[in-house]
Amino acid sequence: MKVAVIGAGIVGVTTAYELASDGHDVTVFERHGAAAEESSFANAGVVAPGYVTPWAAPGMPGKVLRHLLGRHAPVRVSLPLSTQELGWMWRWWRACNLETYRANRARLQRLAFYSRERLHWLTDSLQLEYDRSPGYLVLLRSEKDQRLVQPGLEVLREAGVSFHEIDAETTRAVEPALNPDTRFLGAIHLPEDGAANCRQFALLLKDAARAAGARFEFNTTVQPLDRASPAQLVVRRGDGGPQQVGFHAVVVCGGAESADLLRPLGLRLPLARVHGYSISAPIREPLNAPRSALMDERFKVAITRLGQRVRVAGSAEIGGSAGRKRKAALQTLYKVLHDWFPGAAQLSNSCTAVQEWKGARPMLPDGPPVLGASGVPGVWVNLGHGSSGWTLACGSARVVADLMAGHEPLLDIEGLGMERLLG
Repeated sequence: MKVAVIGAGIVGVTTAYELASDGHDVTVFERHGAAAEESSFANAGVVAPGYVTPWAAPGMPGKVLRHLLGRHAPVRVSLPLSTQELGWMWRWWRACNLETYRANRARLQRLAFYSRERLHWLTDSLQLEYDRSPGYLVLLRSEKDQRLVQPGLEVLREAGVSFHEIDAETTRAVEPALNPDTRFLGAIHLPEDGAANCRQFALLLKDAARAAGARFEFNTTVQPLDRASPAQLVVRRGDGGPQQVGFHAVVVCGGAESADLLRPLGLRLPLARVHGYSISAPIREPLNAPRSALMDERFKVAITRLGQRVRVAGSAEIGGSAGRKRKAALQTLYKVLHDWFPGAAQLSNSCTAVQEWKGARPMLPDGPPVLGASGVPGVWVNLGHGSSGWTLACGSARVVADLMAGHEPLLDIEGLGMERLLG
């Protein structure tokens, strides 16, 4: 089957690989000049299936309101807010009930654990070499933080996730470089989770997809799909004029812009750009740097070791200008890094190697992505992974490839299709 994949982020690249390895004739269209240039470029890198949970949860609206005026708020609402973003927030608020949350949390975690298995299989079978480190710590500064994580730990127990509640002394044995002057209560240790460089993996898998026969067309934009012939794409390559290219099927993996591509088909996906921030810097002294991945539970900021670099990532910001970086959000990242690993990274003003990044994560209001048939013949979707795109990508791609081949996926996909949104 001749298949077009729209988007070459981590979701698009994994989808292209799975389809090409199944024997399909695959062409990937990407508006940027390389793969993994947007949400996949500088994300936290954490792969922790047990901690994947919907943002739409009971009590979250109140937490967001309390955070609005906080200096180091993990969640921010910025002005201006578009009509689409206001509509998204309304749907998110309606999804913040216990029944919906439990159903979507179960769907996300099923997909996340399956995806981690697929990630490991791809890494081993293709012998991919990229920056990664095992182990994940959730740092608890106080007894209040400890109380707040207990419902999540019960979820981990139900899912059979391996974890340990450890005190500060044991935590320092796991991560010896933790700042001796920062007092904290303890941590949750998840030895089977860890961190890995999403962009490196995406670039390596792109090469593997090419070896399997997939073609990548960069600097190419795709116009909104035509209801009369949705698998006939109109593309613009570079500065050239529009050209029509025919396919048997199209898989839309293009992030938040996908809503515009699908709208002419009568598909109105409530996708919103929820921005995240990160800073990445070379390690100054390896003995002062983290060994793997950590999360500051209070500030919802992750610190990860990616080879010879440290990455600090966090914040969830809806609204505002995509091109403007909020100083307060970046300052929170620097603060958390200094609290736990002062001197670990080269952060001086004269150091040009520090990378400050803001990226848009395409998120659906209730949490899980949508995978599979769109309801329009010839059009498939793999969209809406939000801040968990790296954790969910490999499993999502395999599910979509199986569905397109008419095979039963090796995963219960209840609630992960378009019917969830249409219902």
